[in-house]
Amino acid sequence: MRIYSAALVILVSLSALGAGREYSNSYVRPAAQLYRRYCISCHGTDGKSKTSKGKYSHARDLTDADWQSDVSDERIFNSIMNGRNVRGNMPPFGQKLKEDEINSLVTFIRGLKG
Repeated sequence: MRIYSAALVILVSLSALGAGREYSNSYVRPAAQLYRRYCISCHGTDGKSKTSKGKYSHARDLTDADWQSDVSDERIFNSIMNGRNVRGNMPPFGQKLKEDEINSLVTFIRGLKG
């Protein structure tokens, strides 16, 4: 009986740990991870867009203080969600990211201010 109880406790603990690692609808990936996955190839590790892909696509320098003060959080959100073809060619990420993840990226981008 004692072994059965210990096995039950272990089983419940393992299932609880596993549930937290699944990518459920409520799981929001960290902004730094999202930036590395979706943004770094154009905007670079520092946000200055000095990568070859960033130069080719005319990616925005996210550290530009003038741009940071002029642009609203809503515009950054919309650019990530829907893409942008005005200055450069930024693809939309609305199908790949959740709203909370985009909001966390907006905050992350604000932290790149030079």
